[in-house]
Amino acid sequence: MKRSYEEILYKSKDKTSSRYGKKPEKRNLEELLQKGIVNIDKPRGPTSHEVTSWVKKILDIPKAGHSGTLDPNVSGILPVTLGRATKLVKFLMASDKEYVCTLHLQKDVPEQELMKVLNEYQGVLYQKPPVKSAVKRRVRTRKIHYINPIEIQGRDVLMRIGCEAGTYIRKLCHDMGLSLGCGASMEELRRTKTGVFGEESAILLQDLLDAKVFSIEENNEDILKKNIVPYEAVLDPLKKIWIKDTAVEALSHGAALSLPGVSKIQSDISRGDVIAVMTLKNEAVAISKAEMDSEDIMKRNKGIVAKSLTVLMERGIYPRAWN
Repeated sequence: MKRSYEEILYKSKDKTSSRYGKKPEKRNLEELLQKGIVNIDKPRGPTSHEVTSWVKKILDIPKAGHSGTLDPNVSGILPVTLGRATKLVKFLMASDKEYVCTLHLQKDVPEQELMKVLNEYQGVLYQKPPVKSAVKRRVRTRKIHYINPIEIQGRDVLMRIGCEAGTYIRKLCHDMGLSLGCGASMEELRRTKTGVFGEESAILLQDLLDAKVFSIEENNEDILKKNIVPYEAVLDPLKKIWIKDTAVEALSHGAALSLPGVSKIQSDISRGDVIAVMTLKNEAVAISKAEMDSEDIMKRNKGIVAKSLTVLMERGIYPRAWN
C-alpha cells in the first residue's frame, strides 16, 4: 500500500539533464530485467526456490531472488526480484503480509465467542516458531494488524489476516483454538499481499512464459514489459529525499548524502528514519538512514543528511562531480 505523502519541500530549484539516467517507466526490456520485479502468483506444489528458478529460465537472466518463502502447499503472492533488484529482497521480506486462510474448529463454537477471540488476537502477540521452521525457536513478538472473517460455515472460518512479516499463521490458528477451548487448525492458506504487491498485479508462471514467447514472435518487447514492475515500486512506503544530478555518482560509490546535494524532501522525515534517496527522475539511488529531520534539512546549509544502508544505483550512470 502506498503511503499518503506529506508536503514536498524544495531546498533548491533544480532540473535534471536528459543526458543521464532514465525515468523508471521509460526503461526498455533489457533494463527492466536488471531493475525489475515480477509479481508471481505461486501455485501449490513447487517451492519458492523452484518458482524463482523457473522465472530465471523463462526470462533468461542469471540472477533473481524471492521475497519470503511460501511453503510448497501454500499459494499466493511471491514477488521475484530481477538482477540488481535482488538488493531489495531483505526489504521486501520485512514488509507486511496479508493472508486468506481457513480456520477449522474441532468443536462447535458460538459465533459471538469466536468473534471475541478473533478481536483479542489483533495487536501485538507472542509467538514461538513451530518445530518445522527456518528460524531459531525462541519467543518473539509479532503484530496482527487485522483479522477479518469473510465467511463462517459450520466449524470452518474463512478469514483475512494482515500481519507483520514473520508471523506464523498455522501457529496463530492453533493458539486461537486453545483460547476457544476447542482446538483448531489451519486447513488452507493463501498469501494475498506482500508489501505493495497484491493479487491485482500477480501473474501466473504460464502467463509469464506466454508473454515471453509472444514478445519474441511479434517482435514487441512491450508484451513482456507490462508484466515487470520497476523496482522503485518497492520504495513507495518510504519517505523520500530527491537529490541533484551532481550528487548521484558520489552516492553510487557509497558516500553519505550531504546538504549541498539535496534538491527536495518530504516534510515528515525524522532523524533515524529509513528513507529512499531518489534522483530527480525518480530513480532509486539508495536506501539510507536519515541523520537530520526535515526541519533541520531546510534550515541548515552544512552537514550529513543521510547515510547509505543499501546502494541501488550502479556507478557511471551520472557524471562524477568531485576532483
